[in-house]
Amino acid sequence: MTSAEIFGSHVLDLQTFKKRLPKPTFHALRDAIKKGIQLDGPHADTIAQAIMEWAVAKGVTHYTHWFQPMTGHSAQKHDAFLSFDANMQPIDRFSGNQLIQSEPDASSFPSGGTRTTFEARGYTAWDPSSPVFITKTGAVSVLCIPSVFFSYTGHALDTKTPLLRSVKKLNEAAGAALELLTGKKLSVSATLGCEQEYFLVDRKWHDMRPDLIMAGRTVLGASPAKGQQMEDHYFGAIKSRVLAFMEDLETQLYELGVPCKTRHNEVAPHQYEMAPIFGDANLAADNNQLVMEVARKVALEHDLAILLHEKPFAGVNGSGKHLNWSMSAGDGRNLLEPGHTPQNNLTFLYFLVAVVNAIHKRGDLLRATIASAGNDHRLGANEAPPAIMSVFLGSQLTNILDTIEKVDTFNEETVASIDLGLSELPNIMVDRTDRNRTSPFAFTGNKFEFRACGSSHSVSFPVSALNAAVAESLLEMNAKLEDIGQVTEKALFELLRPFISASKNVRFEGNNYSDEWAAEAAKRGLSNLKTTPEALALWQTDEAQQFVTSTGFLSGLELGAVINVRLEQYAKHLDIEASTMLRMIDNFVLPAAVSFQGETAASLSALSEALGERAAKAVTVQADRLANLAETIANLIEARNSLEAELEAVHEMPEDDHALAMAQRVVPRMDTARGFADTLETIVDASTWELPTYNELLFLM
Repeated sequence: MTSAEIFGSHVLDLQTFKKRLPKPTFHALRDAIKKGIQLDGPHADTIAQAIMEWAVAKGVTHYTHWFQPMTGHSAQKHDAFLSFDANMQPIDRFSGNQLIQSEPDASSFPSGGTRTTFEARGYTAWDPSSPVFITKTGAVSVLCIPSVFFSYTGHALDTKTPLLRSVKKLNEAAGAALELLTGKKLSVSATLGCEQEYFLVDRKWHDMRPDLIMAGRTVLGASPAKGQQMEDHYFGAIKSRVLAFMEDLETQLYELGVPCKTRHNEVAPHQYEMAPIFGDANLAADNNQLVMEVARKVALEHDLAILLHEKPFAGVNGSGKHLNWSMSAGDGRNLLEPGHTPQNNLTFLYFLVAVVNAIHKRGDLLRATIASAGNDHRLGANEAPPAIMSVFLGSQLTNILDTIEKVDTFNEETVASIDLGLSELPNIMVDRTDRNRTSPFAFTGNKFEFRACGSSHSVSFPVSALNAAVAESLLEMNAKLEDIGQVTEKALFELLRPFISASKNVRFEGNNYSDEWAAEAAKRGLSNLKTTPEALALWQTDEAQQFVTSTGFLSGLELGAVINVRLEQYAKHLDIEASTMLRMIDNFVLPAAVSFQGETAASLSALSEALGERAAKAVTVQADRLANLAETIANLIEARNSLEAELEAVHEMPEDDHALAMAQRVVPRMDTARGFADTLETIVDASTWELPTYNELLFLM
């Protein structure tokens, strides 16, 4: 079968529904998807019956409300279609009520303080804007119903609800802007494409590493002689075993309607990337969760392990998730596409300035949305954007905005000169706007690429915040636009100029990795938030509270919950890493090193005894090596004990202090201990070193 024939075969989309539903019910479902109109009972029952019949025909016996709690992963609880009729005969039954809402036990999901442990109720509610689908694990197929997840009190306990709210807010603000600019009343949706980077390693090596099993990254490991310095892996020929994995993964994703388009080797050894065709932001977020879930499963089927951690190996590139974001009008037009007419150029400029203004105002909060223990290792490491939020536009767009900003008065001559630049935009976007891979938020022709998101992240929170920030910016600009009456080039340039001037500090065209940029950014007042606790602290300010409540994608209480959960996750991830490191030092590193030390000392003693004075030079040289080995072991033991003591001290602190203490006190001690352990790996006899090294993990498959 071709890709097109496979695509969506396990998805019940609107076109398939149209063939299975009566016209009134189909129209009601379409209105529920496109307009958010609630389905009534009879229509819901008819839809549920159609869903069940479609699923049962594909071998499905169970269904689940598939939702995304604040863990960052997806969750599900399976229920059988099995029921009994009045005569107690077994039948398959699925009602509208069962489709629309379910009640999984919510007591063990993180709530960030929005409820107590004994308040266990949590509800899932069907999100009809994301189609139902069937997942397969071996011979078992399950119907998945994409859903939101909320508490008994109605507060969001998931990542999908804020995303849907932000999409609605952006639609309101961008739709109002379009109507003011063009006179057309159109809906506007956020669009998204999530590039996914990952590592693959042989499962036999993975399963011999406690740190990869427990933490998803190597907390110990010396760099190999060859890493990525030859740059021979990037875009190279894909190994047959990896290609078989990719082919299987893509087939299963095609069945689920995930539009995978690109696959290739990335820079680091055993690092790869896949990229989809962009689509509706809510569906794209769901699709990326499926990409991670299915990839984990398929990797195991190929005796591989997929590593989605942001920095699984020290000394080589980490993995990110580039978010390609734009806005699409109801007539199919990309609002960040320059267009071929003056009016479209003006609309493009208006939305472009709105996005830049949004990053200027809310860049720090956006940086905080991608903060995590894993991403702290990656950001700014010459492989990913630094933790300073800036916008790259390219020289031509920068010149146009600078021209609009600098003109003192707009007359026919100045407007004509700016028009000349605008008329060239469609070609410029193709030929002259380069990709700045060092920029965290870069314009790439007809979209922005938010490059700072980590590879293991759910994309929902950063995209929710981005949608809300752009909506806020548009609403601010729309208020000015309403006052100008007829929209002319002159009037629009006058309106845009103060927004261009105010947001100029966040625009940067150069090398974001350079020390000069860090100094310049500080002069501009841009933050450089290098750790997760520093970044998340910004979401706890009154300004952040005002932002979320005014845009409505989170309530104040929900925001507090999100930040509490993220700080807790950060502390727990590092706690697991530190505890794993201690055990690996005790169980693997020190036994091998001490044993080798004993063998070396015995050999040296035997040599001295056998040769006497004739061995003086040999004994001296080898004694120096032994002394170096002994000193490194002693240093490791001291560093290991310091780490353990600090970890115990953090455990004694109030929980609210754990995240910052982990960042400031535990992480530096982990780095110190790792340095000594990795040195020992390079000294100790390889035959006695039980842990698979980077040589095996990165080069053998």
